[in-house]
Amino acid sequence: MASMREIKRRRSSIQSTQQITKAMKLVSTVKLQKARQRAEHSKPYFQYMYQTITSMLAKAGEINHPYLKGSGSDRVGIVVVTSNRGLAGGYNSNIVRLIQTSGFATENVRLYTVGNKGAEALARKGYEVAADYPEVIEEPTFEDAKRIGERVLSDFSNGEIGEIYVAYTEFKNTVSHIPKLMKLLPVDAGEMQTEESEAEKLTLMNFEPSEEEAIGLLIPKYVTSILYGAFVEAVASENGARMQAMDSATNNAEEIINDLELKYNRARQGAITQELTEIIAGADAIG
Repeated sequence: MASMREIKRRRSSIQSTQQITKAMKLVSTVKLQKARQRAEHSKPYFQYMYQTITSMLAKAGEINHPYLKGSGSDRVGIVVVTSNRGLAGGYNSNIVRLIQTSGFATENVRLYTVGNKGAEALARKGYEVAADYPEVIEEPTFEDAKRIGERVLSDFSNGEIGEIYVAYTEFKNTVSHIPKLMKLLPVDAGEMQTEESEAEKLTLMNFEPSEEEAIGLLIPKYVTSILYGAFVEAVASENGARMQAMDSATNNAEEIINDLELKYNRARQGAITQELTEIIAGADAIG
């Protein structure tokens, strides 16, 4: 059995760690409130943006545009959204695992990472990181999403990548965060499903001034909007995951402290008993 001094030292160390996890939990809780409101208020817009664009393209007929046909490259570009800090449970590792199990060959994947943790983990596994934007995830803005979207679309137009995806953590609620891999380009109008009546589905949409020019204007805005929505939800998910992780760590520390308290009391009781036994034995010897 460990000595009382060792038990006391370990208990003090665990208590210090518990104070840190409590503080981190409180900070994450405050950040989560703000991030959750932002995500919940923004989500309907991005959902309608996606539905509107896909509905338009579903009724657009055959349009000869690179955004719809693809560049022909076998390479896949993925915007990977993770965090710059750890201690968030499986938040970052879930995204890394999602990329690894996506079915894409490592050598055919080109990454545009938002967050240090994803960039570092995937680079160690042999993935190419074409661009890294660690500062974006701290306080994402629409301009940040536009800048990243322009870079990815430029590589797509130049034939460096043939498909564009975004990998992020979808925010359902405080305790539910789902890793998601979403395809952005090329948009396959044939697979899009709309809720209009059959008569509406048969009605083709007319574009002004031209179909190609309209698609060239709409798709970049669509990509930017989806990326920004992914960033906002990822921030909320990160803080929710960290709050849960720190709450679990605090509870685990409390259990360890209670166990050490029992061990300390037992060791103390054993020491007192030993001292009493020695005193009684000494008194008997003198008598």
